[in-house]
Amino acid sequence: MEITYTKAELAPIQKKNIPCHVAIIMDGNRRWAEKTNPLQGHWAGAEIVLDIVRAASDLGIKVLTLYGFSTENWTRSAVEVVALTEIIEVFLRDNRERMVDEGVRLHIIGDITPFPESLKQEVALSLDATKESKTIDLVVGLNYGGRDDIRRAFEKMVDAIEQGTLDKTTITEATIATFLDTAPFDDPDLLIRTSGEMRVSNFLLWQLAYTEIYVSQLLWPDFTSQELTQAIMSYQQRRRRIGS
Repeated sequence: MEITYTKAELAPIQKKNIPCHVAIIMDGNRRWAEKTNPLQGHWAGAEIVLDIVRAASDLGIKVLTLYGFSTENWTRSAVEVVALTEIIEVFLRDNRERMVDEGVRLHIIGDITPFPESLKQEVALSLDATKESKTIDLVVGLNYGGRDDIRRAFEKMVDAIEQGTLDKTTITEATIATFLDTAPFDDPDLLIRTSGEMRVSNFLLWQLAYTEIYVSQLLWPDFTSQELTQAIMSYQQRRRRIGS
């Protein structure tokens, strides 16, 4: 779907103050479809993802990080978990060519080892197909949890210390950040959460330390490029204070 903006929509945007990295907690799929089949909400949510990626790119955002499947999602019913993994597979397979065409470079954070081999294969194919893309980096959390990210970082740091490649007396916050899944990227400037919920839900716990937060009342399948623009405008009206 081609996304366009009116002059009135773009006029308030300060082009020199666009957040480089935006993270989104895509919440509300099940509530969106509560009167029908809850799984339809997940399908509807997946259908708008690349439209929002395109909108983010058009606005000048360089990195968009989405919470796709959390470490806590495994506690849902077996039927829903299977459906979610199938939706991710279909999304990757059906949108691979579009991502390449639109310059979307895909990255995955989280531990994908528990997923079915078919999903891991689609991930590998999409990572390879988009690796040369340069317009926007799309980072998707799959089996991702902020606490688990930190736990795995500590494991890697311990291994490095035992192997003699890391001196424990020189560890700083910057050192820890290099062992996190998000090491290639700066911390998010803006976090958007849909559905009106006021929590971070174990998402990017280390990385969100000084991130601005925008809560949208829209459920994720109803989220639009206009609402993304409103979030950017809200961000631009704030004075960011990092310890001052």
